[in-house]
Amino acid sequence: MDNEYLDKDKAGAQEALKAVKEKKQAKRTRQKIEKKPSAFVQILNGDFLTKEFMLGNLSFIFFVMFLLLLTVSKGYYGKRLSDGVNKTQLELNELTSDHFEAKTRLEEETQRVKLVDELAPRGLKETVNPTKVIRIKKK
Repeated sequence: MDNEYLDKDKAGAQEALKAVKEKKQAKRTRQKIEKKPSAFVQILNGDFLTKEFMLGNLSFIFFVMFLLLLTVSKGYYGKRLSDGVNKTQLELNELTSDHFEAKTRLEEETQRVKLVDELAPRGLKETVNPTKVIRIKKK
């Protein structure tokens, strides 16, 4: 092969084709290597407002809007639950105080001394003898 006849024109054309192919290859690799700017840079440049960006990320935008809607509704739901708990706690406190008031009144009304005084006009007297218990043994 070293001794074969080589046409200089063909060799020059082949080298030129190789050079063109290498340039195209280098250009493609450069285009692949070039990255899109980061999200922060896109926001600063205003690129995120372009039509193609909005259409490309429409599903993500709807997802973020849905999450924001859920966050707001969760806040309102929590506030409503908190208000309900506070209202129920106030009712419970009121009912508890009514119970203690009624219990105190009942204890005052049924005191031994008061009952004896109220039953004296009817002829009922308090016994002086202690009560006796009768127990029956079963076989």
